[in-house]
Amino acid sequence: MKTKPRKAAPVAPRTFTHHQSTPGRCGPRLFSKLLLAVAVLSGAGLAEARITRIEINSVESPTFEGRTFGHVGAYEKLRGKAYGEVDPDDPLNAVITDINLAPRNDDGNVEYEMDIYILKPVNLAKGNHKLFMDVNNRGNKRIGALNNSPNTNDPTTADDAGEAFFMKRGYTLVWSGWDPLAPAGNNRLTMTVPVAIDGGTITGPSYEYITFNNNTTETYTLVYPAANLDETQASLTYKQLLNDLPTTIPAGDWEYVDENTIRLLPAGTTFQTSYIYELTYTAKDPLVLGLGLAATRDFVSFLRHATTDDEGNPNPLAGDVRHTFTFTVSQPGRYLNDFRTLGFNEDEEGSPVIDGMMNYIGGGTGVAINYRFGQTARTERNRQNHFYPEGVFPFTFQDLSDPVSGKTGGRNVRCEESNTCPKAIEVNSANEYWVKAGSLLHTDTEGNDLPDPENARFFLISGGRHGVGNANNMGVCQQFDNPTDAYTTMRALFVALDEWVSKGTPPPDSRVPRVSDGTAVFSVPQAGTVTGIVPQAALGFPDIPGVTYTGVITTRYLFDFGPAFDSEGIMSVYPPDFVGAPTYPSFVSKTDEDGNELAGIRLPPVAAPVATTTGWALRRAGFGLNDGCESAGQNIPFATTRAERLAIGDPRLSLEERYKTHGRYVAAVTKAAHQLVNDRLMLQEDAQKYVKAAAQSDILK
Repeated sequence: MKTKPRKAAPVAPRTFTHHQSTPGRCGPRLFSKLLLAVAVLSGAGLAEARITRIEINSVESPTFEGRTFGHVGAYEKLRGKAYGEVDPDDPLNAVITDINLAPRNDDGNVEYEMDIYILKPVNLAKGNHKLFMDVNNRGNKRIGALNNSPNTNDPTTADDAGEAFFMKRGYTLVWSGWDPLAPAGNNRLTMTVPVAIDGGTITGPSYEYITFNNNTTETYTLVYPAANLDETQASLTYKQLLNDLPTTIPAGDWEYVDENTIRLLPAGTTFQTSYIYELTYTAKDPLVLGLGLAATRDFVSFLRHATTDDEGNPNPLAGDVRHTFTFTVSQPGRYLNDFRTLGFNEDEEGSPVIDGMMNYIGGGTGVAINYRFGQTARTERNRQNHFYPEGVFPFTFQDLSDPVSGKTGGRNVRCEESNTCPKAIEVNSANEYWVKAGSLLHTDTEGNDLPDPENARFFLISGGRHGVGNANNMGVCQQFDNPTDAYTTMRALFVALDEWVSKGTPPPDSRVPRVSDGTAVFSVPQAGTVTGIVPQAALGFPDIPGVTYTGVITTRYLFDFGPAFDSEGIMSVYPPDFVGAPTYPSFVSKTDEDGNELAGIRLPPVAAPVATTTGWALRRAGFGLNDGCESAGQNIPFATTRAERLAIGDPRLSLEERYKTHGRYVAAVTKAAHQLVNDRLMLQEDAQKYVKAAAQSDILK
């Protein structure tokens, strides 16, 4: 990356709030912040971590084919790159793994660059002066469903705006790259960071979990290049099911095609359908992945406070931003968990970066971004990726002592020291409880309920899967997928988050399973495996004809990744040995007699059901029979009549027995939807969609 001349960055005046300092960190930081405040007001540019240059290389004004959005008017689209640098010696940046081993420019700083994308009102004065960052997932935009619009990485046409939930309200929408491992192409947002160098090439252990749901794949691309191409110095194993003992593939039966690729031998051999292959090898050239955390911090701070960059290029949002919000789906939710935990919601001037976070299906775990040879694309579920450093204490917002690991910590600890904690709405599906030990987000590590922290609320989407499934498709699972759409309640929760941040209006109370109200059903670990079970009788799940219940659930273990893991983010034992490792207790929601969950937000498909919907699913024959079916859920319809139900031995009441008539079914849906509106868990327009869909359905017609 080219070194640029250092210039003072013009910055808008800032307000600094004095807060209690903490010995050893905040005392010196507070003093430096006061000095910086004086410098800012006098026009000097002392901040070391900052966006040094923005490059807008594409402007489409207006976009959306000139479509306008009420009083806000037309929007315009800006695309380009942002260039930044951080001081590796600043305590706020020193937490980044290997930052001290990254190449430095002439000023002693570490540089990065990233893609940026902005959708803003043409006339900012007509907007609501709120920045909304859709934190991308593997480079992909994920705002579509929440915006009631198609998912696209380059919204351009009038139809791409859909129902324009955000545009009609005047938000400025922002994206930026944060994931150095995100794939390029298809208008994805990418980021470039340096390779760590310690007097030469750095090598270390790396691990690849490999599986394909097809029989046509011949090669596999490694996340990090191999340090040597001697297969005898690596280990490749396979197994058919998750809890099978692995079989070692002899070195002569596979090979490195090059330092980035492996294949089975003889050439043309394909990986077996749904078999699990695991490769342990020595990798080289670890990326300084944690710079992604600083990049998000500094870009939002720049848009919020700066007038121009170092070269005089204007901030396109200069002077407009009053509040900042983020939205995530899955992977970036775990990224923001780490962002908050590691103190990145405090910029180098001591101000908060993000005011309100809305995390969807992120659970209570991290994204493995701040480790040497980390792999940000990995996510643990029942059948996959158990041995990556995702489920690492702390899980909760509160500062807790963990008897399992012997550590003390919490996701709010650093931001409470600096008075920069964001408000947070955490929404998870039942799948996160079944496959990612989601209950650890709101319990201590002994399984006891915790009171809500002042800045967060937690919600379970009852019976929801990870995202929205297709009720006409079963994929590799045994049952048809779960179509429950959580976005119909998340729009209301986002409105509540905005009002919490901008007006101080408290949001709705949390709705999650609790030990205290009897809705929590604990999992039971299985010795020698990475999964546990939830006993069917305790759960209350019925025996449904044609439906297999095994109770398989992810068990959260304390892994030993080596002596430098906690202090330096370096994994020397990779993958870790989990045999005998202590476990963290976790639970799911108890179900009613239909198998639908009792706790959480019961959307109309659960409160006025026509099927049993679950957040868990099992794989079918040929694809790892009865192993967990990852992110999928189930949609198991009720019989229409009592006679049909009795003929197959289904214990669940039929539609006829429940509702009698079509009109009564519509009334039940209407009642459920309107109750959610009253509870501020659904907007009126979304409630009406449920009622309309019920009226147009063929249920009991």
